[in-house]
Amino acid sequence: MALLNFRNRPATPAPKGAAVEAFLQGWSIEVMPRTAAKIDSFAAILPPGTRVYIAHIDGTPIEEMVATARRIAGEGFAVMPHFPARIIPDAATLADWIARYQGEAGVTEGLILAGNPAQQAGDFHSSMQLLETGAFDRAGFTRLHVAGHPEGNRDIDPSGGDANVMAALKWKQDFANRSDAKMALTTQFCFEAAPVIAWVEAIKAAGIDLPVHIGIAGPARLQTLIKFAIACGVGPSLKVLQKRAMDVTKLVLPYTPETVVAELAAHMAANPGFGIEQVHFFPLGGIGQTATWTAEHDGRGGLARAAAV
Repeated sequence: MALLNFRNRPATPAPKGAAVEAFLQGWSIEVMPRTAAKIDSFAAILPPGTRVYIAHIDGTPIEEMVATARRIAGEGFAVMPHFPARIIPDAATLADWIARYQGEAGVTEGLILAGNPAQQAGDFHSSMQLLETGAFDRAGFTRLHVAGHPEGNRDIDPSGGDANVMAALKWKQDFANRSDAKMALTTQFCFEAAPVIAWVEAIKAAGIDLPVHIGIAGPARLQTLIKFAIACGVGPSLKVLQKRAMDVTKLVLPYTPETVVAELAAHMAANPGFGIEQVHFFPLGGIGQTATWTAEHDGRGGLARAAAV
């Protein structure tokens, strides 16, 4: 079966999908070393230049992370590995990781975040501490993304409030103003548009103008999504999945993100410059499934089924 030809895009998108197609342009995707290993060729299923984040799960050796980055970069993609503060023992280790990524894979981008472990492994517990070392600026990193949480972050504010979360965002905004790197907020995934819209409006009102790369869960079995959503601390929008689970006619059908994407796309079309710069996909049901879904919706006019997993 022929693979999708990324160079032959329709000259004029169908009006019905124009807002969604515009919204999805330049989307990025997140992988892990073990999920990336299942893909024979990223070039066969991703548009040229797609940014590929590599999640660093606690316990994954840095050698596996760097090897994955080298392989994906070698196929022509921008690579953005995670730097989770709580699994990095000290500044020397941070500098070593940066040097390995740069020297072996040509990496100059990173997602700087606290990470999932409740207990820190060493000197760092927050993304701000990693940024404060100055290691990324000294290494000449051109792009640094930090985490955003449209539905709150109990790691920062256990009460569920947003005062500490907003203070952290303001610090990151200040850092962006003095860093040479381009910065953006990459968010946790959620399942409805209203909390995202309200959050973007709130941070803009607070003077935070970092571009938002909004997290969207790719197609997956409903049970899989609920498991990941609970583990990742997804907030009130989890009720979208719970309501779907109560409908027996939908329980066996895979979840796909048409609704949340269409609603956000419509809001963006009606409010140019709203603040969402790109969509970032979490391929919880498989990298191939997410690549196929985006090929059907972002105006590329074909499917990447031959390489789907």
